[in-house]
Amino acid sequence: MAGHSKWKQIKHKKGANDLKRGKLLTKHGKLLQVIGRDNPNPETNAALRNAIVNAKTDGVPRENIERVLKKLSGQGSNAAVFTENLYEGYGPAGIPIIVSSLTDNSNRAFTNIRTAFNKHGGNLGSSGSVAFMFDHVGEIQFALGERNEEQLFELIANAGADDFEVHENTVMVSTTFESLGKVRQALTEQGIEIEKAEPTFQAKDPVELSSGDQKKLDDFLEALNQVDDIDEIFTGAV
Repeated sequence: MAGHSKWKQIKHKKGANDLKRGKLLTKHGKLLQVIGRDNPNPETNAALRNAIVNAKTDGVPRENIERVLKKLSGQGSNAAVFTENLYEGYGPAGIPIIVSSLTDNSNRAFTNIRTAFNKHGGNLGSSGSVAFMFDHVGEIQFALGERNEEQLFELIANAGADDFEVHENTVMVSTTFESLGKVRQALTEQGIEIEKAEPTFQAKDPVELSSGDQKKLDDFLEALNQVDDIDEIFTGAV
């Protein structure tokens, strides 16, 4: 296990593609509804419990979270039902793009996402058209604290993770998508306070763009981020 990961790529995705504050709150509200639909009790729904931790890390107020949980516990047949969908295609300079959406209207989401691609130099493809260029993995984030490199390495290895990197006082752990929950639980049992744990897509061979193409890609991503149904965007660029 190497002591590094695709930190630069991860930070670019979370920086250039960050949702604005209002959309971030909406995103977490939808996620909680999707994950907690069948079991709104975080004590018995580990995925929901994890989603709540992620929401708090992103600054979602406690009252917002409690409001969603109360709605889930007593929601009626007329309540909005959100679903998660993935869309694949290419952006400027042929950069592969994966878009995830959380929507209560899949037809609307598809139309709006396709329009955004077409208007801003992208090309929306079919399912599987670019997914093979990405690894579906898990990311877990926690504070380094006073741990030294030897202690950190032991913690990560015992948890069964694949990789990690330290950036300032933050540790970013990489796992397979399938083992995300297990690794998170193992770290928690070792006394780690998890700040965030979420699935993500990492490009297998990220491409470094020229400044001109990077500007085109950033403008394209900004346009995609204006689509309300879009949850997150993953690119094949460095």
